[in-house]
Amino acid sequence: MKTTTIEEIPRCDYEGSRYQSEFWNEGRSYEDLAERIALKAMIPPRGRRIVEVGAGAGRLGDLYDGYDEIYLVDYAASQLEQAHARWGHDPRYRFVQGDIYSLPFPDGYFDTVVIVRVLHHVKELALALREVARITAPRGTYLTEFANKRHLKAMLRYLLKRGKAGENPFSLAPYEFVPLNIDFHPRYVYNALGEAGFWVQDERAVSFFRVPLLKKLLPAKMLARVDGWLQKPLQPLRITPSIFLRSYRPEAAGTGAEATGRWRCPNCHHAELIDMRQAVRCDQCGSIFPYQNGIYHFRANATE
Repeated sequence: MKTTTIEEIPRCDYEGSRYQSEFWNEGRSYEDLAERIALKAMIPPRGRRIVEVGAGAGRLGDLYDGYDEIYLVDYAASQLEQAHARWGHDPRYRFVQGDIYSLPFPDGYFDTVVIVRVLHHVKELALALREVARITAPRGTYLTEFANKRHLKAMLRYLLKRGKAGENPFSLAPYEFVPLNIDFHPRYVYNALGEAGFWVQDERAVSFFRVPLLKKLLPAKMLARVDGWLQKPLQPLRITPSIFLRSYRPEAAGTGAEATGRWRCPNCHHAELIDMRQAVRCDQCGSIFPYQNGIYHFRANATE
């Protein structure tokens, strides 16, 4: 059987899309507010370094104000351009175009890693979580959100025999309802996190009221406030379309010294890159990663 390489894994690319204006700015204030309530309760408020992978246009950047260094990573350069326009005035922020399967950072570099509204686009979850664990410091925090396949509406559809072909909210297998849009069973995600070396510390159910009619009739702030009240007490039911998890990475035996450099080559994994004014260069494999308009481009590379 042919083995798929990392390069062959399909990616969801938002390059050139109007995701911020056409998704978040059009009737999703409730979801944004509800997610912020969960994140504020779960993210360690202070630390040295934090990274958000899949940060898009930097929607959540203000939540990281207690950190000395803030990295916003996305696969699409056009999304990072919007993030830079929003947060580039603050020298603590760095904007990095990169790939979740091969992140350009040294081992154990971040106190906190955040990934929200990304995992439902990740075809190979185990590989991605392994890379997330690599960049998370010992005793560090990984906070993530995933699309829950056993939410209330899906279970009702299934029980009434009105679900789509292959949609079974009670099975552990991921459900890819359209290409690169994947819902996960909570137990599947728990198992994947455990295999990557994380311990789940906290969980919150989010977006109880993701119903168009409710969002039309009631103010977003009111819905989000009630959502916040329910997130923890109703978490054991796991009936919401989004679930947030806070995980802890224990310190493994033989943990190495702290990284001395900022970058790790995504091509050859060499951890001593040379940071120049307009590029980052890897002397081991010869790759050059441009730095243009405030963005480090670790997807676009050339060989000397």
